[in-house]
Amino acid sequence: MPTASRPGAVLFACTMNSVRSPMAEGLSRLLFGPSLKVASAGVRALDMDGFALCVMAEAGMDMMSHVARTFDEVDLAQYELIVTLSPEAHHRMLELTRHLDIPVEYWATEDVTHIDAARDQKLEAYRSVRDALMQRIKDRFGWRPMGSV
Repeated sequence: MPTASRPGAVLFACTMNSVRSPMAEGLSRLLFGPSLKVASAGVRALDMDGFALCVMAEAGMDMMSHVARTFDEVDLAQYELIVTLSPEAHHRMLELTRHLDIPVEYWATEDVTHIDAARDQKLEAYRSVRDALMQRIKDRFGWRPMGSV
């Protein structure tokens, strides 16, 4: 999508605000800096997941200071777009925004927290989510490398 279609403020929403939505928030900050106001929240709040912290650090993002928030702690009217990353967050956000003029997009994103596997396999699953979110963010918000037309 062209840059002109990029909203000025985006909220990423998932179930716990501990993996998917903070990843999307961090990646958006990395790509767009202050040109895009971005935040994340969850249906419920849980501390940042250790595997998510690890794979985000690999991508150059220190997420140690992330503070998980619930939807109740966010002023939804501040956002021009809400992107939900889990079915539960999507359904709840549709309820919360039914009287607001804010588009809600659903990006189906795997919940890797339930994977029962060796550490290396879990890290690969988290990397896959991180990389898929990175590509989706680039595509949706019109990211272009510095110096490109």
